[in-house]
Amino acid sequence: MKVLGIETSCDETGIAVYDTNSGLLAEALYSQVEVHAEYGGVVPELASRDHIRKTLPLINEVLKRGGLDKSELEGIAYTAGPGLMGALMVGATLGRSMARGLGIPCLGVHHMEGHLLAPMLGENPPEYPFIALLVSGGHSQLVRVDGLGRYTLLGESVDDAAGEAFDKTAKLLDLPYPGGPQVAKLAEQGNPDRFDFPRPMVRQPGLDMSFSGLKTHTLTTVRACREATGLTDQDRADIACAFEIAVVDTLVIKCRRALEQESLKTLVMAGGVSANRRLRKVLAEKLAPLGVAVHYPPLALCTDNGAMIAYAGALRLAAGQRDPDEAEVRPRWPMMLLHPPEVA
Repeated sequence: MKVLGIETSCDETGIAVYDTNSGLLAEALYSQVEVHAEYGGVVPELASRDHIRKTLPLINEVLKRGGLDKSELEGIAYTAGPGLMGALMVGATLGRSMARGLGIPCLGVHHMEGHLLAPMLGENPPEYPFIALLVSGGHSQLVRVDGLGRYTLLGESVDDAAGEAFDKTAKLLDLPYPGGPQVAKLAEQGNPDRFDFPRPMVRQPGLDMSFSGLKTHTLTTVRACREATGLTDQDRADIACAFEIAVVDTLVIKCRRALEQESLKTLVMAGGVSANRRLRKVLAEKLAPLGVAVHYPPLALCTDNGAMIAYAGALRLAAGQRDPDEAEVRPRWPMMLLHPPEVA
């Protein structure tokens, strides 16, 4: 089954075609980083307008790359949520219109389910059951995954998500948008022994996380440096390093606890933060001796992309799931409301 995937949940337009027999046929991604950089964050109205300009040309480009005609498509999947309402509407409207015109089924896909399943597109896909750590700008969750749509939430951030904390820390350090990768890059130049930042909620039982207090501690440290000698480049690097280490340690501790609690030996990490080098390194160091296998998406598929939507949609469409007539996009959509296709 050849499925076109459309991702327009935020500030990246991702298009791909996935074939359930042949795998990923073609993909393309357009980033709006330059559009939003001067504002220091995503402006929803500008994001929606850019998706309107870019989505259809990108679809035509991907079909050309894959050597496909629209008539060869057998299904269309689009991101139905969570995300920015206007941005979601662009992909949903275009996806549904194309599907109706072509007489093929379409389906709204959950953005985070797409991230969760992205490692399945790698060379060594994990097998169910496994623990998934979903870390992005808006989500930090630990989920037990027993199959497609069979998800149990084990823990999540009670305030800021890890990616959100990275972005806010970037602003405190006067780093350009997008902030998360900039913090990680600056942290490589920092002294890991100068500051010791707290690891929130690691001494408490359970698997919930909190990063708001860590962000506040970062703010306090930045202010102290400014008042002492002014915030130097080395101060900024050392603070970035301490912040990143604290986030990584917290996530690793929670992952290990989840694996032990569920008696599992497979961890999947997905979402934008899954590309973080320090996090990957520490997970390997701490979990490999325990016999735990850690799986990631291909680096190009860690951030938002059309391939993950095409893949997740293809699995559900192939199983017979379809959009109901009253389908709507959902800016807020808890992933735990999803079900396996046969009971959806």
